[in-house]
Order: sequence, then C-alpha cells, then structure tokens
Amino acid sequence: MASLIASLRLLPRSVWLLGFISLMNDAASEMIYPLLPLFVVGTLGAGPRVLGLIEGLAEAVSSLLKLASGIWSDRTRRAKPFVVMGYGVAGLARTLIAAATGWWFVLLCRLADRVGKGLRSSPRDAMLGRSVEPGQRGLAFGFHRAMDNAGAVLGPLVAAALLGWGMELRTVFWCAAIPAVVVFVATLQLREPEAEALVQSPRFNWHLGEFPPRFRRYLIVLGLFMLGNSSNLFLLMRVRELGLPQAQVPLLWATMSGVAAVFLTPLSALSDRLGRRRLIIAGWIAYAAIYLLLGWAGVKPWGVWALFVAYGLFIAATEGAEKALVADLVPREQLGTAFGWYHLTLGITLLPASLLFGALWESVSVFAAFAFGAACALLAAGLLMFWIRDDRS
Repeated sequence: MASLIASLRLLPRSVWLLGFISLMNDAASEMIYPLLPLFVVGTLGAGPRVLGLIEGLAEAVSSLLKLASGIWSDRTRRAKPFVVMGYGVAGLARTLIAAATGWWFVLLCRLADRVGKGLRSSPRDAMLGRSVEPGQRGLAFGFHRAMDNAGAVLGPLVAAALLGWGMELRTVFWCAAIPAVVVFVATLQLREPEAEALVQSPRFNWHLGEFPPRFRRYLIVLGLFMLGNSSNLFLLMRVRELGLPQAQVPLLWATMSGVAAVFLTPLSALSDRLGRRRLIIAGWIAYAAIYLLLGWAGVKPWGVWALFVAYGLFIAATEGAEKALVADLVPREQLGTAFGWYHLTLGITLLPASLLFGALWESVSVFAAFAFGAACALLAAGLLMFWIRDDRS
C-alpha cells in the first residue's frame, strides 16, 4: 500500500486534475443514470425495447465522434479544446432530461450527452497516455477510472438522499447541474502535454493498415465481448424484477461503483507488472458467471447485492487494463486515433447489443438475454488468451 501511495504521488498534475474532473462528472451523471429506467419506464411509460433504442443510438453516435475527435486531436496536437467542449455539452444536456415529457426528449438529451462524451473521450485518454511513462500507464488509467467510479458512488448516494427527503425524480435531475458546473470550470485549468513528446501527424486509414496487427485483433475481440455487453440500464431493470426496492437501487449502484473505485487503482497498477491480458481475461470470465446468475430467476435480494459487488470487481480488473493495453499496442503519436478506434469499437456494438438484448428479453426469456451476454464474454476471453499472445500482456 505504501508503494502504491508513493507511485500515485509521482503522477503528474494533469492526471490528478483529470481524475478530479471524472469524479465530479460521474457524480453528476450517476445522480441521473441509475434512476433513468424508473423515469423512462415508470414516469414516461416506455418499455425495454425503447430503453435499448435510447442507449444503443446514444452510444453509437458517441462512438463515431470519439474516432473523429481522436483523429482531429492527433492532427492538431491539441486535446484540451475537445475536453472542455465535451464536458460542457454533456453537463447541459444531461440536466435537461429533467424537462422531458416523452421518451423522445430523453433520447435527444442522451444523444447530446453522448455527443459531449464523444468529443472528449479519445483526446482525454490520449492526454493521459502521453502524460506518463509506459510503466505508469496501468496506474494512471486505473487511477482515472477509480476516480470516475468514486463519482459513481457519490452521485447515487446524493440521489438517494434527495429522494429520501421527498424530492421528485425531476428535481433530483435538476440538482445534477451543480457538479456539472464544477466540472466545466476544472477543465479550463488543464494543460496540454509537452509538444515535443509528439511526432508528425499520422495519416488516417479506414482499414487500420498503419496500426500493428495485434491492435487490430484486439479490437475484434473487444467487439465480440461488447456484443454481449448491453446497456447497464438492463441490469437496473433486472434487479427491480428480482425484488429489490426502488429506494435501494441507487445504493446498490453506489456499492458496485465503490468496490470498483477501491480496487481499480491497485489492480490496474498490478497490470504494469503482471500483464494486462491476465486481468482482462479473469474479468471477462467473472462477467460471464455474473450474467448467468442474474438471468436466473431464483436469485434472492441479498444475492443481488453479492453479484453487484462481484460486478464492481470485474470493472476494477478490466477498465484500466483495457485502456493501458491500447497504449501498449500503438505508437505514441497515434494514441488519439487508436483510442478513437477503441471507443468506436465499444460504442458501435452497443446498439446491436442493446437491441438484441431487449428483443431476447421480451421475445424469448430474461435468461436467454443474459446467457447470450455470458457466451460472448467467454468466447472473447478465449480469443484474447490464444489469439493475442504476448509475454508482457
């Protein structure tokens, strides 16, 4: 623990500031996100298919912008404008969900929210990757994701407190504007990485021909995993079906995020020494087991809590390591574009994944939907183990 704290102290100012920004931004987002299924399905009267459509379309739009912003930031060698604009747009759009009178307005707000995420994500990740040495990448990305998940603890707790005081859902959503303003002000304090760390701007190739073959294979494997990883809103719908009271839903989400926040930094730092692939494979196998159990109708409310603790450990083992592996596989000057492809792969598969999950849920069974997700995770873990082999990762 002492060595981990010492390593954290050596991280540059930009990593700490980006961590604080993610903490506050996710606090604002998670005041709304865990309650969104209740709002869309309960207040606005939509169903699982509409929920899948909203999340799938929103993430698809975001993923395309993540690629474009990554390419553009590599060419201009500037990441800060994308980060400032991205967080600003998302904070405004997210808060306006409170004014929704129909699911179509929620869709528009979610699209605008994801536009902001698309603008900032790849340039921000490239900024992180360029701010540290290769041996610090797991630590830096793990710390950033840990702060993000700490915000996911804070947000639901605040939402639960506001609901406990008798506030309506819409009022809670309006309150999310406060941390959004803090985020925007903090982004203005960011500084660009040293210009001399970058070389000439790379040419863009839709066929990924200028990237290493292992990176291209990694994107394929990630796409397969994500095909079975639909929107987390379905998880929140499922726990209500399993008998968890509405008031406990934000607390459940906060618990999961808290577990992830605690373990993300040490596990991601461990990947700097033991390798990325081992952690990712273990996480994907755990994900498959969690999904199979969530699909089982016999899960008790206490079992739901245990499964969400396990889900937090899955996040801790994979989120930082997945991004650090991207930075390991590509040249430094192509990080923005590489993270654009990474985010595009994750986002573009969410639309078919969410639509397929919702269709299986309604037309076949809940267990079939969760079993499909588990199967994709197991197949992806096998491919990552045998198709993308490297002693370091």
